[in-house]
Amino acid sequence: MYRFLALFRDALRALRRNVLRTLLTMLGVIIGVAAVIAMVAIGGGASDQVKLQVDSLGENLVIVMAGGAQVGAGVLGGAGTAGTLTVADAEAIRREVPGVRHVSPEARSAAQVAAGNENCSTQVLGVGVEYPALRNWPLAGGEFFGAAAERAAARVAVLGRTVARALFGDGDPIGAVVRIDGVPFTVIGVLAAKGANMMGQDQDDAVLVPYTAALRRLLGQTNLRMINVGAESAAAMGPVQREIAALLRQRHRLPAGREDDFTIRTQEELAAFAGSTTRIMAGLLGAIAGVSLLVGGIGIMNIMLVSVTERTREIGLRLALGARRRDILRQFLIEAALLSAAGGVVGVAAGLGISRVAAWVLNWPAAAPVSVVAGAVVFSAGVGVFFGFYPARRAARMDPIEALRRE
Repeated sequence: MYRFLALFRDALRALRRNVLRTLLTMLGVIIGVAAVIAMVAIGGGASDQVKLQVDSLGENLVIVMAGGAQVGAGVLGGAGTAGTLTVADAEAIRREVPGVRHVSPEARSAAQVAAGNENCSTQVLGVGVEYPALRNWPLAGGEFFGAAAERAAARVAVLGRTVARALFGDGDPIGAVVRIDGVPFTVIGVLAAKGANMMGQDQDDAVLVPYTAALRRLLGQTNLRMINVGAESAAAMGPVQREIAALLRQRHRLPAGREDDFTIRTQEELAAFAGSTTRIMAGLLGAIAGVSLLVGGIGIMNIMLVSVTERTREIGLRLALGARRRDILRQFLIEAALLSAAGGVVGVAAGLGISRVAAWVLNWPAAAPVSVVAGAVVFSAGVGVFFGFYPARRAARMDPIEALRRE
């Protein structure tokens, strides 16, 4: 133990001889470790944000979109673009597909909404009475429309938080009349704030009305853009998706071999798609971190080789006075490990600082687990030992006589 402490003190003295060179050598390790910590913190924050955004869609959600297959003479209709879904399809899904808890038809369009002297452009969603339960979307005030309003295509509206603030400021909009593309609707409720979705769109920038009113009074059509389905459990989403596909193919009279004229996505698929972007970002940052650590390790090897050359006579003298070759090897390995570990500590501090700034700019949480921080420091020390081994071995294998002759 005493011998190790003595070697540790010798290594510290050697590194203090040229502080500027030591700091410059540490720089590569600092950059690499900072990149690792920032990658983990920002990537973890991004994953958490994606999970929150997917959860904000609802619980066990299966989305059926019109289009997405070949429509007509070889024309490919994108999901949500072709009018291939009907209210009858939604009713059939509710009636015939086992494992379904909620069903909400959906029709949507961009519209100009006005109240008094204020107006704004927003999206109007025609939805069913089960929409709030399906999307886990509570009300901040008022009430949601019921089955009677849905059947009567009543001109009632529920405002998203962004629209309510744009039209009424901090005032209470309940009972007020808004004009959607010139058609008057009475505000009966305001939705709780939900934030942005996975595409970065503000979910609160919307007005919800009965889908019957949207189709009859605003859009003048009978086709739906989407049918939102809530499965009874996460395990039921796959079977529900397959049952809906089989039912719709039968209802739309699609022969075998013909593409679907609808597209079905589950919440799990949306989460996987969104998560793939996060993984790509993490991979790119990891590659940058790896290159930086490699450069830092090569820098440590270079400086240690220079140090061995500069201290040839010192090494020869110590060997001549009885120092063991393994002591010389250990001393230089300790120097390399100290150099990279110190760079790792500084890199951790820099990485945490970068992640805090990125979290503030990107407006999502970012935190690196303690295990990752400790692992980064240990790994950086390992880099120093790996790249310092050759110079240390070279120093330990010197011939003391030849070393003492060196000027």
